[in-house]
Amino acid sequence: MIQYHRITPFIIAALLTAPAPGAAQTFKVEKFNIGGEGGHDYITAEPGTGRVFISRGTHVMVVDGRTGKLLGDITDTPRVHGIGLAIKEKRGFTTNAGDSTVTMFDLETLLPIEKISVPAGGLDGIMYDDASRQLILTNHSTPGTAVTLDAKTGKVSGIATLEDRAPEGAATDGKGKMYVNNEGTNTIQVLNVNSMQVLGSWPLAPCEGPTGMALDRPSKRIFAGCSDTSVVVDAVTGKVVAKIANGDGVDALGYDASEKLIYLPAGQTGTVTIVRQDGPDKYTTIATVPTMKGAKTIAVDPVTHRAYAVALVRGPAPAPAPGATKPAGGRAPQGPIIGAWMMVISH
Repeated sequence: MIQYHRITPFIIAALLTAPAPGAAQTFKVEKFNIGGEGGHDYITAEPGTGRVFISRGTHVMVVDGRTGKLLGDITDTPRVHGIGLAIKEKRGFTTNAGDSTVTMFDLETLLPIEKISVPAGGLDGIMYDDASRQLILTNHSTPGTAVTLDAKTGKVSGIATLEDRAPEGAATDGKGKMYVNNEGTNTIQVLNVNSMQVLGSWPLAPCEGPTGMALDRPSKRIFAGCSDTSVVVDAVTGKVVAKIANGDGVDALGYDASEKLIYLPAGQTGTVTIVRQDGPDKYTTIATVPTMKGAKTIAVDPVTHRAYAVALVRGPAPAPAPGATKPAGGRAPQGPIIGAWMMVISH
């Protein structure tokens, strides 16, 4: 049985780094115990409404970002990873790796409309391209694939084979180009959104393990979240134009386009590095905000300018069996997932 409960939120002070006089900015973090069962991957914030969609393994929690209160639950999403919102079409979509489907649901009622079969397998990331009005899926298939879905009908409209079996974040420029991070090859691939033709591949050194991605369209700059040094890439030339130091364990990053702020969540370190874009090739770290270990993904509401991260809560680890040997790599066994905390970052 799933029990949802909320405790009174408490606020912790942000740790600030100030690489230059006047560069630091104060952020606050509210924490809500949102309970619930299941693992966690991506988060999506619906612009302006306060609703936050949180993947939880077999279901998607819809939580009020202002109070931590549960607003709804989207079920039958086996091994769900991501949630994409097509605001114009009033549709939502989840990537279900467990049965290789996408659940299309009504964005107002949260009721399911259809489960769409995606034969590529390995469903993971998802984003909405406002220009073509398509959903873009990045799939950990063999080989890796990118798939497009028509946001109105849910029909598969295109598929591309990628150079790596672990494609992660994707972004579009609004003019027909798509960019995809490849975690295993440390590259960005460029595709035509409409034809799904691969146009090029760019190395991202010194970035290792690129995952989350965002794109600032006016400056034509791509932000790629990496293991400990993220990079900024010129979306025209593919050149790495800036490096950003961050904590370890970045998965999905967030970008507030109007405030020019990049949010880099480090799940291993338990922090979010917040970086201001001062110019196309100039970036200043303005804060390092403490969250919780395991908070590896983030979502930013571009209207309210609030960012959301989630960390799981685990119960006691099981006692080792008599005579059991130490696990390979020295990792201690983990206890069962018994709930989660949602952290809300604002300033």
